[in-house]
Amino acid sequence: MHWKTWGAGALAAALVAVAYPRPEVAAVAAAPPAAADPFAFVRSMEGTRPDGDVRLDAGGQLVIDAELGHLFDYYLAGLGEKDLRAIRAEIERELERRFAPGPAAQAKRLLGSYLDYKRALADAEKTLAPQADLARAARARLELKQRLRPQFFSAAEASGLFGASDAYDADTLARLDIEQDGTLTPVQREERMAALDRRMPAALREEREAPTRVIRMEASVQKLREQGAGDDEVYRLRAAAFSPEAAGRLAELDREEAAWKGRIKAYLAQRAEVGTGSEALQQQVRDRHFSAEEQRRLGAYE
Repeated sequence: MHWKTWGAGALAAALVAVAYPRPEVAAVAAAPPAAADPFAFVRSMEGTRPDGDVRLDAGGQLVIDAELGHLFDYYLAGLGEKDLRAIRAEIERELERRFAPGPAAQAKRLLGSYLDYKRALADAEKTLAPQADLARAARARLELKQRLRPQFFSAAEASGLFGASDAYDADTLARLDIEQDGTLTPVQREERMAALDRRMPAALREEREAPTRVIRMEASVQKLREQGAGDDEVYRLRAAAFSPEAAGRLAELDREEAAWKGRIKAYLAQRAEVGTGSEALQQQVRDRHFSAEEQRRLGAYE
C-alpha cells in the first residue's frame, strides 16, 4: 500500500506509525526478511506483524495494558476471512509463543473475557436510542462500555486494557462540547481548551501531537527537496526531529513511493501506446505492472 494514495487522516497515521513505532515494529524492521511470511493468518494480513507490545514486568507477571487489547484486535480484524473459533485459537498460539505457561494462561483467560465483553457490547449497543447529535451518541456508547466492563474484568484489568482509550475519548468529547457551546466567547473557548491541555497526561498529549508533528516535518522535507536537497540532508533533518531509526524507515518509505510512481509512469505510457480500443490489451498492460490488489487503486491514476 502506498501512503500518497490515502486520505489525510490515513496519511498522518501511516507516517506516525513509521516515525513512532511500537517496540515490536522497530524490531521487525531491523530483522532480515524471512523466507516465508509466518503471520499470513488471513490474506489481508500478508506482509504485516501482530500489533501489541505485550510484555511481562520485572517479576515475570503479565502487564495488562492497552497493548494486550491491540494484540487481540489485530487478529479479530480477520473476522470474515476466518471464523471466531479459528481466530481465538490463533491468538492463543501467539500467546503461547510469547510467554511461559503461567502468563500465557492469564492472557488466554483475559482473551475469553475480552471476547465475552465484545459480544455483550454488540448486543447492548442495539438498545441505544438513535442520536442525531454525534457527541451525545459517542458519550452514550462510552458510558455503556464502562457500565459493562465490571461484568467481565476486575477494576485493575479494565483500567489497564481501556484506561488510555477512555482518557482519549473523554478528552475528545470535552473538546467537542467546548466547540459546540454557543454561549462561549472565542476567548472563553480558548481558555477552556487551554485548561484541557494543562490537564492532559503526557502520554495522551504525545499521541495527539504526533500526527501534526510528523505532517509538519514532511512539509519541511518537501520544501527542502524543492530547494535541491538530497537524501542525506533529508535523513539528517528527520533524524534530528525523531531518531536515526525513524529517519531510516521514512527513507525506505520514500524509496517505495518513488518506485510506485515509476511503475505508474511506465504503465500510463504503455497504456497510451495501446490506446482505448482494446480492453484485453489494456488488461495485459495492467497485469504486467500490477498485482490484482494494486489494480483496485488504479482508478485515481486512470
